[in-house]
Amino acid sequence: MQTATPDRAFSTPAASIDARGGLALAGVTKRYADGPAAVDRIDLQIEAGTYCCLLGPSGCGKTTMLRMIAGHETPSAGAILIDGKNVVGLSPSERGTAMMFQNYALFPHLSVRDNVAFAMRTRGIDKKARLREADKVIEQVQLTALADRMPGQLSGGQQQRVALARAIIMRPKVLLLDEPLSALDEFLRLQMRGELRSMQRMLGITFVHVTHTQLEAIAVADQVVVMERGRIAQSATPHEIYARPQTAYVAHFIGGQNVLRGTVAGTVGHTAMLTGPQTGSFVVNTRAPAAEGQILAFGVRRDRVAVTPLKRELVQASNEARGTVRELEYQGIYMKVTVALHEENPPPFVAFVEERAFFEQPVAVGQDVSCSWASEEAHGLEA
Repeated sequence: MQTATPDRAFSTPAASIDARGGLALAGVTKRYADGPAAVDRIDLQIEAGTYCCLLGPSGCGKTTMLRMIAGHETPSAGAILIDGKNVVGLSPSERGTAMMFQNYALFPHLSVRDNVAFAMRTRGIDKKARLREADKVIEQVQLTALADRMPGQLSGGQQQRVALARAIIMRPKVLLLDEPLSALDEFLRLQMRGELRSMQRMLGITFVHVTHTQLEAIAVADQVVVMERGRIAQSATPHEIYARPQTAYVAHFIGGQNVLRGTVAGTVGHTAMLTGPQTGSFVVNTRAPAAEGQILAFGVRRDRVAVTPLKRELVQASNEARGTVRELEYQGIYMKVTVALHEENPPPFVAFVEERAFFEQPVAVGQDVSCSWASEEAHGLEA
């Protein structure tokens, strides 16, 4: 099974002696008719009390995984275990999960209090008890002053809190969130992702959050699971996913890395010397010993690249790529510099140059530049 142990320096899950909702998928597959598998032999371990994000483009299988965990879809094969119990075949209400939908699905004719209490009403709990419990949960999401309002009288962020309160009132072991921030504007999205994270820490239960937005996943999660065509491309902490992607696909999808290729000219242990286009040479740390003559992909973080005006009289240095500036985008704390490398069918190459460094030695669109990095910043990628 693929397991990620959170990097405590960057994220601390809410797990404690009271944490609930340990989740395991073992050989889980989902097929529809005779087509390819929507989810293909997934093995995944999510520790109790973890905030996990399933991340990937449309059609990668992340929402299908979420629906199988919730009980809205049945796996074609495999087991889904919550706190060690196989829940395949159990109804959503029997497996200890709750779903928070993308569109919130609030009842427009019911007040905030009655929306939150609705799940308890359907289970036959008496009115006094369910309203008392609803008020406790409404206080948790800081909506007490709005408890008598209708959904149409609330902002988007307030509606999301109502949906969250309605999902947690039955005290699930696992809360499932399907693109919960996609309907919000940028400012509210940033605010609400912080609130979701705070709520998860307070509740101490497992959150499984589906998103296609890379920065959203990195910001909130203890564990990020990057999906590709129904399979797991990588499962790790946000820091590992961003700084040390395992494959070229993950590096491209996360977006913080440039992916280059070269031919192995020699190796020393797990360090390879590569030759590339433009007669360039690169030093790369590899995951496994590389063979001479092998084409090796490697990644370099965009914020680790220095960009300077090209001095043609100088011989091309090791760990240097040359190209022409195509775009400059000022991002406040850094300048995004997009470079077309001087080679046939060049890969996209982007540098995030710290603001002060850029304006001390600026470059312009159309200018030839040198892009360079330290040897330790380049790491090998699997195919």
